Amino acid sequence: MIKWAPYAFVRLVLPLMAGILTYLYFGELLPPLLWALTGLVLLYITVQLWASRQPTSGPTNAVGLLAILTLYVAGAAFTQQATESRSSIHLYRFGSQIEFYRGVVDDYTVVRPATYATTVRVSAVRVEGKWRPAVGGIRVSIPRDSSVAAPQYGDVWLVRGAPSPSKPPLNPGEFDYRRYLQYHQVYHQHFIHPDQYRQLAVAPPSRLRAVAMRAARVLDSVFREYVHEKREYALASALVLGIKDEVDQATKQAYANTGTTHIMAVSGLQVGLLFAAITGLLSLVPGRRGPWFRLVSALLGLTVIWSYAFLTGLSASVLRAAVMFTFVIAGQSVGRRANMFNTLAAAAFLLLCYDPYLLCDVGFQLSFLAVLSIVYLQPRIVGWFEPQEYFLDKQRPWQPPAVQKFWKYTGWLLNKIWQATALSLAAQVATFPLGLYYFHQFPLGFLFSNLVAVPISSGAVYVGLLLLLLKGLVATVGLFSSSLAAALDWLPRGVAYVFEQMIWLFNEYIFWIGRQMPGALISGIHVTAPQAWLIFAVVLALLAFFALKRLSWLGLACGLLGLFAGSQVWAAQQLAPDERLLIYSIPRRSVLGFWQGVAADIVPLDSLPLTETERTYRIVPGSIQRDAQRVSYHHGWQGAPVPARVVEPGLTLASWRGIRLAFVSGPLSGARQPAPVDVLVLRRNARVRAEELAEVFGTESQVVFDSSCKSWYVLRQDSLLHQAGFQVYDVTAQGAFVVRPRQ
Repeated sequence: MIKWAPYAFVRLVLPLMAGILTYLYFGELLPPLLWALTGLVLLYITVQLWASRQPTSGPTNAVGLLAILTLYVAGAAFTQQATESRSSIHLYRFGSQIEFYRGVVDDYTVVRPATYATTVRVSAVRVEGKWRPAVGGIRVSIPRDSSVAAPQYGDVWLVRGAPSPSKPPLNPGEFDYRRYLQYHQVYHQHFIHPDQYRQLAVAPPSRLRAVAMRAARVLDSVFREYVHEKREYALASALVLGIKDEVDQATKQAYANTGTTHIMAVSGLQVGLLFAAITGLLSLVPGRRGPWFRLVSALLGLTVIWSYAFLTGLSASVLRAAVMFTFVIAGQSVGRRANMFNTLAAAAFLLLCYDPYLLCDVGFQLSFLAVLSIVYLQPRIVGWFEPQEYFLDKQRPWQPPAVQKFWKYTGWLLNKIWQATALSLAAQVATFPLGLYYFHQFPLGFLFSNLVAVPISSGAVYVGLLLLLLKGLVATVGLFSSSLAAALDWLPRGVAYVFEQMIWLFNEYIFWIGRQMPGALISGIHVTAPQAWLIFAVVLALLAFFALKRLSWLGLACGLLGLFAGSQVWAAQQLAPDERLLIYSIPRRSVLGFWQGVAADIVPLDSLPLTETERTYRIVPGSIQRDAQRVSYHHGWQGAPVPARVVEPGLTLASWRGIRLAFVSGPLSGARQPAPVDVLVLRRNARVRAEELAEVFGTESQVVFDSSCKSWYVLRQDSLLHQAGFQVYDVTAQGAFVVRPRQ
């Protein structure tokens, strides 16, 4: 029987999370819940007051169930209220009638190779010549050009044109960016040319956040000044400040392959290091007893942690960690040893009440699950082996002092290594199902990479913060004496040299691990959401078995594993006979995919092969979804196992599994015999007339505009083809076109 008294917030946060999940899955079916929540709260207060006046203990079970029901409805109601799209003045209500809109930049600016991307929160729109209040978020992109300044938080813009609703995934298995934006209350996207917008003013939604973001950029300039190598500077800024604009794709991939991506994200690791440093320094203070000392230490800890959160721009990941450690410090300040499970639940409860959609955030899920797993499992894993005790037993009174010290320090070192190993193992137990589900891979070398990289990077965080502190002191001295500041500048430069070398060292180690263990990354794993829940259930059943020593839990784990294996077999059987032709939606490209079960041939029709980015984000997700065993990439029709013949420069005919295909990229010359086809693909803005196509291929053909066609061309031809009797499909707007062979 679980004793809930020490876990009060665990009991509160679980029904709240259940209510949030209910709305996420069934929100459209639910009526307005605010009045129902109000009624339940009043009923709970009434029953509680009535029970407190009874001579004997009241119906505590009924009151508890009523409290759980109230929190469940509260979770759904809070999520409903946080969903902006339900507002009567949301951008959805105005559609394409918007002529202009006014909004404020309300997010960090992501620097991409060709564009700047950020989020604009709308306050008003002009429809039919009249301004109306409006709400909604728009993910905007503007060209990255020397004449275009990067958007800054708080910029107020006047934008001409109507934003478009966010597009769903355009290719099978592709990342659902639309859903990701919706979880952040952003439902529209807009590519804005420089002549489409004008900055009206600067009015940040939060002045505190604006100052924090400016402070983060100032500190970033310190690293830019003192860390000379570009790669080391990029990692320094990511490691200490969470600014990853300059980190190249190869470095990101190397860290992902070795399971050390968390090092580059400012979150619980950095805040935990600060907390550990503060705790260690305070432990050296003599006479550290009494309520005054606990109060002073709590205030000092909170000041340092929240100052760091402020200097890193108040990013969401740091705020999560700061809230969690705030609860830990608060528990210690009142003289109680805080129950970490209750502390984590209290932090999660507060954050979810503030923003219920945080439950959908991958960082939120990973961070809380990792800490939960570490708190529960690390002490148990450490207990498997005690190297320090083992080597202390090796000491004998007659041994020379040098030998005794050798045994002592060997045991101490191996104990630290074992504790770090236990921490990595514990964190992976709870997070690996999410890694399979979100990232489709599992790095087997995570122990080797984290064992060295985490200690070095942790030391680098301390050294980086010391660099910022010394630079601040030198800058302060410079206000009074520039010559003295110039003389003292050797201090931050010396620390910066050490900082840069540490970053170089752990970065080289990560790349070395990747080269030495190329097969340690298991990739291409496809796990559905129900299967991820099954894996979590298996893990929980096994933990219950080891804790309670009851075979029934082991039997449950085996049953769930069988159910998981059965779902995998069922999915494989469903895919085995499946055959389909795909015309992919890849910007400015003409790409076909011929799928037969778990094998595929990918054929780009233009002269350039697919880039690594196009493969990774457009083709590979669908391959993972189908558990593909063989995917072959071809350069044009040569080598492709599909019969095709070029009739003339602008016309190619092909046939696959009974599907007749025609690819038209230029004018059709001369008179010809009718050649009916099933799918007619127009490429590269082919200069053809609808009547000509109807005469040659017949109006029974499905006309498909591939991604090499411009939007103006599709818009002009669409109506003409419809008038001629064709069915039309645009892969750029509607996603990949899929056709299956006739049975």
